[in-house]
Amino acid sequence: MSIIPVMPVITRFAPSPTGYLHIGGARTALYSWLHAKANDGKFILRIEDTDLERSTPEAVQAIMNGMNWLGLAWDEGPIFQTHRFDRYKEVIAELVEQGKAYPCFCSKQRIDDLRETQMQNKQKPRYDGLCRELSDSDLSKPHVIRFRNPQDGVVTFKDVVKGDVTIANKELDDLIIARTDGSPTYNFTVVIDDMDMKISQVVRGDDHLNNTPRQINIFNALGATAPEFAHVPMILGDDGKKLSKRHGAVGIMQFRDDGYLPQAVLNYLIRLGWSHGDQEIFSMKEMLELFDINNINKAPSAFNTDKLKWLNQQYIKMMPISELLPHLQWHLDQQEIDLNNGPDVADLIPEFSERSQTLDDLAKALTTYYKDFEEYDAKAAKKHLRPVAKEALQTVKSKLEAIDAWQAEAIQACVNDTAEELKIGMGKVGMPLRVSVTGGGMSPAIDLTLSWIGKERCMARIDMALEFIANREQQG
Repeated sequence: MSIIPVMPVITRFAPSPTGYLHIGGARTALYSWLHAKANDGKFILRIEDTDLERSTPEAVQAIMNGMNWLGLAWDEGPIFQTHRFDRYKEVIAELVEQGKAYPCFCSKQRIDDLRETQMQNKQKPRYDGLCRELSDSDLSKPHVIRFRNPQDGVVTFKDVVKGDVTIANKELDDLIIARTDGSPTYNFTVVIDDMDMKISQVVRGDDHLNNTPRQINIFNALGATAPEFAHVPMILGDDGKKLSKRHGAVGIMQFRDDGYLPQAVLNYLIRLGWSHGDQEIFSMKEMLELFDINNINKAPSAFNTDKLKWLNQQYIKMMPISELLPHLQWHLDQQEIDLNNGPDVADLIPEFSERSQTLDDLAKALTTYYKDFEEYDAKAAKKHLRPVAKEALQTVKSKLEAIDAWQAEAIQACVNDTAEELKIGMGKVGMPLRVSVTGGGMSPAIDLTLSWIGKERCMARIDMALEFIANREQQG
């Protein structure tokens, strides 16, 4: 009995460098990457830059930055289509010589007029094949090259997500595979690349579904086997409409800037169209073990920012501080926070991670422990830094100044003693003190807060609060 060889798994992510890596592209990249890695395969990054007018080096770099931030390392690439033009021209020439492609001399005006007439007649716009059977061609005249699509029969393929798909060849026209300037077109170059790179599975958005029958016919004309296709449903906004900038659909690196962890974004992306029971949180190890492209959902998924924030907070809370800090550092830099200028951040993070949905939230919460502030939260100051609070602040300051060992227990004793001495509630001491040293009305326990801020800073900030109160008294 003969053994049928198993094709190695080779997938690719093939973005066009005309903009940033967006959320839909990142999900496609993740699914392709997971399928390759889970099957000991190869993942290729291919830059489809044949649109010379719109492709930019900045977009290429933005795509690679996004991939690197997400940790989706490619095994080969980036491979640029513009570096393969000689190969495309070679295959186009072979197809023309074999009669599987032909030059078309129709002007743009004629094609536009044809399309307009067809639409007026409620016909599907398609090339009418005028140049298909030309016997004499003057190639010195402006022309494009068209693929000679079969006119009879059907194209049938089994899509991993959509199931069986059948398109009649009469629905497809003779698509252009080389423009007037000789540059190849998308539907042609992807076939040559997938053929040459021995791509086994193509995972892409279902907006490409209409291209697939055309590409399969080109594979057939070249005597090549088409890869398996998995057309992933689009991502919708909360309102059920296609995700766009008005929904906040931006480049992946914006998620970094907004304070999301790459692990949380990957976890969110895998669940946008795939599930494993009711499980919400997946480690990378679990993603590799459990993900199966055959289980991608057929229905579109809706992007939910609140869900992403919830997931991000779970990662902030459970991630070891040594892993969290490198991601947090970017946000600390944005806040101009020097961790050498204050307490051990490892003591603070467990306290603040419980209330921080993003790394940006966390960095801002840490600010007051490493750098001084110039303004109070207006609402907190109005309520707690009043003339009536002056005596409590003066008294507690004198007691705090006498502490030799600046520790939470001694600090709490000073607060307790002040309340007892002045015969006032703890809140009458604790809240003015909290606003004085943090600038706002929210912080962890007052003894921990002061111990982290440090004695010298606390004394200076209480003095600033007393001056604020004095100015308030003067203004009546």
